[in-house]
Amino acid sequence: MNSPESPGFSRSALLRFLIVAAIALVLAHLADRWAYVHLYRPRFQDSDLGRMLRVMGFLPLWMAAALALALCDRPLRATRSAYAAASRGLLLFASATTGGIAAELLKLLFRRERPRAHAGAYVLRAWTDRPFSTSGLSFPSSHALVAFGAAAMLALLFPRARWVWYALGVGCAYARVAAGAHFLSDVTAAAIVGVLVAQGIWRLHLRRIAREGAGASRSAR
Repeated sequence: MNSPESPGFSRSALLRFLIVAAIALVLAHLADRWAYVHLYRPRFQDSDLGRMLRVMGFLPLWMAAALALALCDRPLRATRSAYAAASRGLLLFASATTGGIAAELLKLLFRRERPRAHAGAYVLRAWTDRPFSTSGLSFPSSHALVAFGAAAMLALLFPRARWVWYALGVGCAYARVAAGAHFLSDVTAAAIVGVLVAQGIWRLHLRRIAREGAGASRSAR
């Protein structure tokens, strides 16, 4: 039996989320230096747990999980549309992939370099220096954004286990800060954008399901 799906954010819930997100991002920037000094654990990423958490931000992992979901839902094609039967896999794939693309585009826009390269100081790369390369850029964290894009979508698909998915996202974010690869604000921004990406894709999904339902009702008349 499938888990009940979440209806997603209402308008009021989205507004509350944006307010809390803005506050969290400001606080994260204020705590960036503290986090760089106190959360840096270079050996953590070499542990089994550290490697597992980092892999949560590895896009091919979620592509494989999306394929598995689509294959599990394949028998539903007999009673549902092809889209509805494969939608869980498609949604997970779309959310994780869109999160990864968004991270790369935002890095090119903000151009903040990694903390470890400058002893925890904010340094912005000039536009004349590798204008289309994200190598060495940190804001937001690509790993964390992919992880939260996937986690937020899984929380919508399987809301009873939402704390498991979000715990994995938080773990991935911590692993990136512990490695000295990202500021706390890098992973905080990634979490915010990841949730918004998933919510946006979810809204489009619900609209398509509603259109298909309305079309089926008209056909039955």
